[in-house]
Amino acid sequence: MPQLLVVETSPRGDHSISRDLSRRFIAEWRAAHTDGRVVIRDLMETDLSFTSAPWLRAYFTPPEHHTADMKDVLRLSDDLVAELLATDHLVIATPVYNFNVPAALKAWIDHIVRKGLTLGMDGKGLVAGKKATVLLASGGVYTEGSPIRDRDIATQYLRLILNVIGITDVTFIAAGGAKAVDMGEIGREDFLDKFQDEIAARTAKPAAGSAAA
Repeated sequence: MPQLLVVETSPRGDHSISRDLSRRFIAEWRAAHTDGRVVIRDLMETDLSFTSAPWLRAYFTPPEHHTADMKDVLRLSDDLVAELLATDHLVIATPVYNFNVPAALKAWIDHIVRKGLTLGMDGKGLVAGKKATVLLASGGVYTEGSPIRDRDIATQYLRLILNVIGITDVTFIAAGGAKAVDMGEIGREDFLDKFQDEIAARTAKPAAGSAAA
């Protein structure tokens, strides 16, 4: 059974463009993978902690020497890692704040980049055979040809992190100019429709004999 993991990051609820994109992505993916399972990890509803001294002590202590407190402090991280390793296709739906990802997404990343679990002791990524799609909603436009292309830190950062843990099949669907929706310059559905073809292409089930999705 194929599994899709969707990591939601926006605090804007129904006003969020990135969440609208992920809803469309999920609908297309379910239509193409009728036997599939969708897991939604909403970081706004997850009690994420930032890295702390106790967390780092547990992280750098070999598992066989973990105390009960160390196991407890790593429990959420363990759950998030297991969730990632169990999936076939990771979707990260995120807004861009000040050219980079929100703090909650950075916290999630710190929890899932784990030596011995998603990252080998030799620095080689252990999350192999999976693909990722990043749905980016931003006020500015940072795609090829943009005069502010060099400010596209979010894309560079997420691609780097995903590659480091072993996910090299990564596609970005960049919904730049999303502020036009809030300013009433374009209808929400009209704006979202511009990315429907990219979503459909990324969610399509591969033809028989082609590489697995």
